[in-house]
Amino acid sequence: MKIKLDCIPCKQRQVLECLRMNDQDEESQKKVLRKVIDALINADWTSTPIDLTTKIHKIVREETGIKDPYKKVKDEYNEIALGLYPRIKKIINKSSDPLNTAVRIAIAGNIIDFGPKRDQDINVEKTIEDFLSKDFTIDDYQLLKERIKKAGNLLFFADNSGEIIFDKILIETILEVRKNMGINQDLKIDVVIKGGPMLNDATLDDVKFIGMDKISNIKFKMTSNGDPNTGPSLDSEEVKSWVKDHDLTIAKGMASYEALSEFNEIFFLLITKCNVVASDLGVKKGDIILKYV
Repeated sequence: MKIKLDCIPCKQRQVLECLRMNDQDEESQKKVLRKVIDALINADWTSTPIDLTTKIHKIVREETGIKDPYKKVKDEYNEIALGLYPRIKKIINKSSDPLNTAVRIAIAGNIIDFGPKRDQDINVEKTIEDFLSKDFTIDDYQLLKERIKKAGNLLFFADNSGEIIFDKILIETILEVRKNMGINQDLKIDVVIKGGPMLNDATLDDVKFIGMDKISNIKFKMTSNGDPNTGPSLDSEEVKSWVKDHDLTIAKGMASYEALSEFNEIFFLLITKCNVVASDLGVKKGDIILKYV
């Protein structure tokens, strides 16, 4: 997906919220925001929104000296989601279609996002409750289920901290469903996370905190946060080659859709939390999406 004009003021708003969340004084806010505006003016507006996000949050980290400006909320929502883990597992285990339920809950977890403008506070439990019965606006679930049966390897693009706990549950459910189907072939799993802090995106610290690294046959790939040696850009040719090398690719969240929607053979799982992404998908803001491209 290419940058839309609405993305430009959205990025400025995002930076200002981040600075205020970290108690930066007004002069510091002005200084950083001016640099961000200059970067946005000189950016390639024919690229993807992830390029803008990477550039502006690198400026925030460099100018403020704060290595991880979203660490407090990342830790907070990791704790909230971990507290829900036992209850979520019970809901899935009692479900007549555990995979469908796990997919819905994983998408509900996508509400934990500090990038888009939020109209209200994040309520994870209520979102999960609502999504258990809410219809998908785009529903390629049956195709996903078939591909899960046949896959020998899985590439999974994670999105945010907190949310990644529900991604872990989805991966666990995929493995359990395959086992119950009598599929004896081991599923090799590569999970893509950020190579360093950017927004509240999940990093290796989050993965280890929730124990996702303990899942059998799982490995982790990193994409760039703008800093050196943190991995390739999410919308790069190298990442495109990762998709080609896997039987099944699942991508969580709006950033994944923004960066990867022009690639092929990907299942996108997300909530449309901004009008730009909703318009690109041909749906409304707030819809739940399971789309195969």
